[in-house]
Amino acid sequence: MNFAVRNLIPHLDTEGYFEARRLSTWSAQQQAMKRPGKKVATDRSFVVALSRGLDVLRAFHPNDGLLGNQEIAARTNLPKPTVSRLTYTLTKLGYLTPVPRFEKYQLAPAAMALGYAALANLGVRHLSEAYREEVMRETGGAVAVGGRDRLSMIYFGQSRNGLTLGVQLDVGSRIPIATTAMGRAYVWALPADERAALLRELREHYGNRWPRMREGIERAGEMVERSGFTISAGEWQNDVHAVGVALKLNDGTGPYAFNCGAPAFRFTEERLRNDIGPRLVAMVRNIEAALGGTAPQSRNPETKKQEEKKPKPGGKVARVVEGIR
Repeated sequence: MNFAVRNLIPHLDTEGYFEARRLSTWSAQQQAMKRPGKKVATDRSFVVALSRGLDVLRAFHPNDGLLGNQEIAARTNLPKPTVSRLTYTLTKLGYLTPVPRFEKYQLAPAAMALGYAALANLGVRHLSEAYREEVMRETGGAVAVGGRDRLSMIYFGQSRNGLTLGVQLDVGSRIPIATTAMGRAYVWALPADERAALLRELREHYGNRWPRMREGIERAGEMVERSGFTISAGEWQNDVHAVGVALKLNDGTGPYAFNCGAPAFRFTEERLRNDIGPRLVAMVRNIEAALGGTAPQSRNPETKKQEEKKPKPGGKVARVVEGIR
């Protein structure tokens, strides 16, 4: 069954978390904290108070320093009186530390303990480190692994050699799903129903920017089908080129995704396709095997090259997204 038929789904768009631009911009932070609020109103099992408390903790970003109630309210779209009660409660529970001199707060060790516990239990982060380091040395690029956080991918492991990508990314950094190689690889690793739900969220988030985002996601899907990896060449940051490959496991976790990126002058599109992409695919397949995951059977390289040279029928992307506009 061809790619277009198998992936006819009611896509929709909305993604980007303007951490997709410069991670520190104010508009980025506001967009990132928008909560997917529609279905929770009818979900009797959803605890709204807990959700709001967690949103307050999520308002603190790397390198932020201190935040006051007014700043937290702006980032979470919560009323300031509600934020005041939540910060008081979180302080009493030990998750926030008040700084009375500035009437602001910072994350307390109890909050950091949650993150460290999560990292410690991510086996893929530890097992993949040696593989990431090897590809980093061979290519000169930064290699990272991440998982989904709402409409972003969040880094939980990275290997780099002092390389600067125009934005400083480290463990805990978020990048948008819709425009990055890592995010697009993740999208096409999802089951069809989950992918459709995510694309709907992305459509709602992006609004009139969705058509452009959708086209990039669909191109990525065809590339995954053909070559096993995705490419983002200047679509997230003008000066950043990267490839992405998804990691699928049998234990019910994930999927996760890896990327390998560098400044555009170092990773040309030709090198992404012919060198970096295949290297990252091989790395991820080795990690899958080590973790007991499922890796697709590799095809004969010569057969694969012949298939890639065949002309592709026109209109494939349009058919894949039919009914999603």
